[in-house]
Amino acid sequence: MPDAFSPRHILVRVAELAAVVGLVAIAIGSLPGLDEVKARLVDADTLWLVALAAAELASCAGYLLAFRGTFCTQMPWGLTYDIAMAELAANSLLPAGGAGGLALGVWALRQAGMPTGHIARRTVAFFVVTSAANFVALIVVGIGVFLDVIAGRDSAALSLVPALITAFGALIICLSPKLLRLVGRRPARAQREGWRRKAADALRSAIGAAADGVEQAILLLRSHSLQVVVGSFAYMAFDIAALGCGFAAVGTVPAFGTLVLGYLIGQLGNLVPLPGGIGGTEGALIGVFALYGVDLTEASAAVLTYRLFQLAIPALLGAPAFVLLRRRLMRADQPALVCAPLGVDVVKLPAAGRAPA
Repeated sequence: MPDAFSPRHILVRVAELAAVVGLVAIAIGSLPGLDEVKARLVDADTLWLVALAAAELASCAGYLLAFRGTFCTQMPWGLTYDIAMAELAANSLLPAGGAGGLALGVWALRQAGMPTGHIARRTVAFFVVTSAANFVALIVVGIGVFLDVIAGRDSAALSLVPALITAFGALIICLSPKLLRLVGRRPARAQREGWRRKAADALRSAIGAAADGVEQAILLLRSHSLQVVVGSFAYMAFDIAALGCGFAAVGTVPAFGTLVLGYLIGQLGNLVPLPGGIGGTEGALIGVFALYGVDLTEASAAVLTYRLFQLAIPALLGAPAFVLLRRRLMRADQPALVCAPLGVDVVKLPAAGRAPA
């Protein structure tokens, strides 16, 4: 088991997360100039906070559905819940920009008996399908805001430009399997030996897995896999709804286009290598909403409220799931039998000189 997922390491991350939240609370209560933010947080509407929690739960359910649809539709629901929620908890606790959850999933699926090649391909595919909803939403809403079809700030720099950049990135991702395979097929230099040859082989294998994973994701989306499409959209949409509930709890909700674009662009702060993206995500979200003309005090209070629930709910649900998952997999006499259906590749890749797993 990776050291990052040992009980001691997880407890340290929980303590760090609690300490950061405590410091933020103390800062809001004591530092000058934050009185209005504190007042908005204290007077937050309870009903909207309940709605925020419900939206986050629905977002977690979307993640679970997309996970099952991507890796194996025959996966037992109990195992699906344990792995998916443990991944979300890892994303909240580990400073890996979202990669911590994927790494935990790789370990769990390997312990459950899934072939390594299947894990690599499906992990890349899962990352792509959960990101695809964000890409599509940013493109559609950005263009809609620019054309005044969707309410929001219609500045080209804040609507059309992000949409075009995202569309270009999506195009590159769609073309990446062919590009990656061209790179991976370059003949190895005969003089390479030892660690250099091993490194080249490992890189070639990783490139092949990335190409297969992207292709797998495209096939899943083209086949209109209900669990994948609905799950990935729900994972994003309900998280945006949670942020909207955060604004409603402390003030007024921004225009739909502003809310969606601010969320999608601001979430890039999660790439900062801090536990749960704390600091980076909040700063990015507040800064982006300020650019879109949202009141800074209102944005700060709303984002802090939203982020508290976004981090706490997956952590509270995922921690027990992780404990149960660890016990189930590490105590099984034959781990492969715990999840035998995971060895079945239900969506085959097109012929490319390789047999399906």
